[in-house]
Amino acid sequence: MSITLTHAGTTLALSDRLAWTDEFAWSPVEQSTEYSTTGALMVHVATKQAGRPITLEGKETATWISRATCVALEAWVKLPGAEFELVLRGVPRVVMFDQARTGFDATPLWRIADGEETPEQIFLPTFRFLEL
Repeated sequence: MSITLTHAGTTLALSDRLAWTDEFAWSPVEQSTEYSTTGALMVHVATKQAGRPITLEGKETATWISRATCVALEAWVKLPGAEFELVLRGVPRVVMFDQARTGFDATPLWRIADGEETPEQIFLPTFRFLEL
């Protein structure tokens, strides 16, 4: 299955080898506890309606993306409040970049001299989304 990200009719194909690093680190159940003035424990439980973090990380050689793709993604990250469709594991999800956690970054695979960048230069990406 491929991982895709779509905005305003434009779809970017992302590597199907991206690792979903926080897949099991989130719970839809929110719980808080406090003690009443009588000393009784009060537990408040509710179901979260949105906000699941989705972090997709590139690892080694399996998830390279080009500088051209990085430039397109950087432009999308700069759209305040923009919503995207992320297809992950065959499931379409409405997401936005998690700006509080630097929604997207990419590390060049090889260091090159300033001015030698090309659209084909290879990067390892990290995507940080919030599911809406």
